[in-house]
Amino acid sequence: MQPQMVPSFYNHTDPQDMWYVLIGIPGLEDSHTWISIPICSMYVVAVVGNTFLIFLIMTECNLHEPMYLFLSMLALADVLLSTATAPKMLAIFWFRSMDISFGSCVSQMFFIHFIFVAESAILLAMAFDRYVAICYPLRYTTILTSSVIRKIGISAVIRSFIICFPFVFLVYRLTYCGRNTISHSYCEHMGIARLACDNINVNIIYGLTVALLSTGLDVVFIIVSYTMILLTVFRIPSWAARYKALSTCGSHICVILMFYAPAFFSFFVHRFGGKIIPHHIHILIANLYVVVPPMLNPIIYGVKTKQIQERVLLRFSPISTCC
Repeated sequence: MQPQMVPSFYNHTDPQDMWYVLIGIPGLEDSHTWISIPICSMYVVAVVGNTFLIFLIMTECNLHEPMYLFLSMLALADVLLSTATAPKMLAIFWFRSMDISFGSCVSQMFFIHFIFVAESAILLAMAFDRYVAICYPLRYTTILTSSVIRKIGISAVIRSFIICFPFVFLVYRLTYCGRNTISHSYCEHMGIARLACDNINVNIIYGLTVALLSTGLDVVFIIVSYTMILLTVFRIPSWAARYKALSTCGSHICVILMFYAPAFFSFFVHRFGGKIIPHHIHILIANLYVVVPPMLNPIIYGVKTKQIQERVLLRFSPISTCC
């Protein structure tokens, strides 16, 4: 689809005066209504499931452990990520509300990248939690104290802000000259930058650097953590203990794969694979990415984690205990 043109008085004007058009999923406009049904359903399940998970962890004394506190942070990030994208996405699908101001587009871009980097840090913290619990069980409570957990959470937020705030300056510094159509359902950094008539090499380099040095390093450290965990687990003589340790890590690995696999697929396709992967497939996967993992995370932890199952049953029993 050829980009639409805005009136000439937008050329080289203040970006804040510009309005963009988010076209949803290019090539599948006739199917938007049908696509919206599963996306809306998954969004509702994601918000309800993660909100309930946060409530359960915060109100149940037995879940006030590092693993579950990190899980509550992940659930909060999932709610924020899906809420930053899905409502506008559904407005496009249902009401053809495609217009978005430059300021709103940049704000959405910032929050999407900010939450993504923060969630990556939380997953790394959860991998570290499992590493300490399995490799140094006797020192677990002394290493991961409430103070340390609080500092890790604050550090994840600060790191994400420092990394992602420059994106705002990088798009504001560009000169825009008429192109206003974004072939996507939400705003992201390169989608905005490609509409500029300036050289965007700095944007490309910074985006790649952030991907490699933040989330890329997180992935490396997570792989190292789970490699060391597996080496420790297979040295345990008891098969029952091995199974328990692997079962505990299984839910974490599923969540990690769901988070990183589509994210890196979308990242590299957007930059290098535009002629290989059909554009509508790329955008459809990007849309599903912001609702599918947030929807599945509480389900996976609910199924895989015995303590959460028990607390859910107690919560809905006539007699329940809480803090």
